[in-house]
Amino acid sequence: MSAGGDGQPAGRRAGTPLPAGARRILLVEDEPTLVVTLGDRLGSEGYAVTSAGDGIRGMELASTGSFDLVLLDVMLPGMNGFDVCRELRRRGSQVPILILTARGQSVDKVVGLKLGADDYLAKPFDMMELLARVESLLRRARTPIAPSVGAYAFGDIRVDFHRGEVSLAGRPIELSALEFKLLTYLVEHRGEVLSRERLLQDVWGYDEAPYSRTVDVHVASLRQKVEPDPPKPRFILTLHGRGYKFVG
Repeated sequence: MSAGGDGQPAGRRAGTPLPAGARRILLVEDEPTLVVTLGDRLGSEGYAVTSAGDGIRGMELASTGSFDLVLLDVMLPGMNGFDVCRELRRRGSQVPILILTARGQSVDKVVGLKLGADDYLAKPFDMMELLARVESLLRRARTPIAPSVGAYAFGDIRVDFHRGEVSLAGRPIELSALEFKLLTYLVEHRGEVLSRERLLQDVWGYDEAPYSRTVDVHVASLRQKVEPDPPKPRFILTLHGRGYKFVG
């Protein structure tokens, strides 16, 4: 099994055939013991795990587009996890990314989400929590929200759901896959009060909503792109203690 940046399978013996339809996970982590532990456990759950021990190799492997999920540590040799995440999104990759951060580093979590990560998990983490996050991200990636209309406009924003495109006064806006899915859900449920728990369940795919700033960070990022004055939003409103409401 692989414990470094060689791009070899982790968590299963060489030559062992993959289960039919196995989901492929790239683990970018430089702690050999954690690579072995995660590779073994994820492999026992039926996932095909490949590891990379530094950010540069992780970037190379992730760019191939052959993975369904990336588990990405922040502190990596060669190229840190933030730079890997930023570059993947810049290249247009929509692979789900779960950032692994040091416990207590809340700034890492926020930065990672702003750079396009889908979620984060603080070390040391409970293995069952990791598995739940992995399953939820993979399930969400398989089941995109289907809008009931082909296009929708609010203010100077136009959303083409069929093409997956958003424009501002005719100029394209780059949204991440998750930002587009969140916007789609808000439009589909315009006028409704949407709690963070409901958004985590319906957009992120969590059966049991963890305590997380994930929703708040992604809403803030989306506002920066679609609101005329993000600090004073017109369309994506915050209802303190209740959640959010889209009024476009």
